[in-house]
Amino acid sequence: MGADQLDLLYPEHLRTSMRRADQALGAAGFDALVIHAGRAPVQFLDDQEYPFKPNPHFKAWVPVVDTPHCVLIHRPGDRPKLLFHQPSDYWHKPSPIPQESWTRELSIVPVQSSAETAGHWAKLGKVAFVGPPEAFGDAEREAVNPPELLTRLHYERALKTDYEIECMRRANALGARGHVAALSAFLDGKSEYGAHLAYLDACSQREEEMPYNNIVAYNEHAAILHYQRLERTAPQPRLSLLLDAGAQYRGYAADITRSHAAAPGAYADLITELERAQRALCAEIVPGRDYRDVHLSAHRALGDLLHRVGLTNLPGQAAMERGVTSVFFPHGIGHLLGLQVHDVGGVFADAAGHERKRPEGHPYLRLTRLLEPGVVVTVEPGIYFIDSLLAAAHADARREHIDWTLAAALKPYGGIRIEDNVVTTAAGPENLTRDAFSRLSA
Repeated sequence: MGADQLDLLYPEHLRTSMRRADQALGAAGFDALVIHAGRAPVQFLDDQEYPFKPNPHFKAWVPVVDTPHCVLIHRPGDRPKLLFHQPSDYWHKPSPIPQESWTRELSIVPVQSSAETAGHWAKLGKVAFVGPPEAFGDAEREAVNPPELLTRLHYERALKTDYEIECMRRANALGARGHVAALSAFLDGKSEYGAHLAYLDACSQREEEMPYNNIVAYNEHAAILHYQRLERTAPQPRLSLLLDAGAQYRGYAADITRSHAAAPGAYADLITELERAQRALCAEIVPGRDYRDVHLSAHRALGDLLHRVGLTNLPGQAAMERGVTSVFFPHGIGHLLGLQVHDVGGVFADAAGHERKRPEGHPYLRLTRLLEPGVVVTVEPGIYFIDSLLAAAHADARREHIDWTLAAALKPYGGIRIEDNVVTTAAGPENLTRDAFSRLSA
């Protein structure tokens, strides 16, 4: 499916966005919606800007991800209007006005400065403004980001349109290419930094275009869940690679993690075991499934796995109840994915924002909703050897349930995480990540 074919899905996506906005505006008592794309903040005591990241509410309407100061205006019954920021500037290259076929669905008005924009909504009645508060003037500040409106939009955003899912398929295809390239760099002896550069090159995306900072963790660095460094020298020996890296397509994210062993052995066998458990968990992403139950299922599965390989002496349910699984698996099984890596609305029970509580003892779970067709989630079980968690377990009653000799032998490898992006559909789970890797190897 080429770009023009993708754009065939866009009109229905736009109609869905308009319908959701109309309902939210009506419930919150507003007549129109103005969404600011945002602007790049300036560094302290400098004139350089940080990389621009568009407001996700803005890119939900239009695939414009690299142009700050744009504004989307929607009033129920009217054709949406995009105020496209195109300043007269000889310091920077202004973005060209989009010409793709999706642009036929709305009006595009070029503007040279923010001073021109306010007149476009002056007569629209009671307007809700969405975006960074500093992007609006004093006259708009009281109606910026009204909570009831945002809550309703956030709840609905979990249900992806066909257009959005196709964008995420393409993001996963880019990410799969990057993962293959980074693994090759690791096996060739390159450093974390070298593998990172190989990833970016394969994706043809700049670092600032990534949906999040790539986690390229060798050896014990894989035990740091959000490892943020990139060593310029490869460790000796190289034992393991944990690569958590995604890509973006039209503002929609992929979020993929793979773990690799440099050589056969107990760590490589543990990856194989976790791979099997992870695939079984992906099969649970079906309509009507409570995602909290998927999380608890992950703890039972990992508890059985840890018992099977000899790391613990308790089976899954008992290991979970006694807090043993949390020593090795301290985070949630996954989260919503879409316009943001951790998409909003993950704990909402309804459009009014009532909360679905996390299971007791599992405070880091980001998603507690019932799964519905169109919901895209990550499924990312992990097994880690984290000094602080191991020390805490050794200091309490859990120490009698852990094989400390085997844990010490595996600790230099850091840990394992395997993460796929999965769509909930009436026909069963669609694994965007596995499909992307399969197409690469076909």
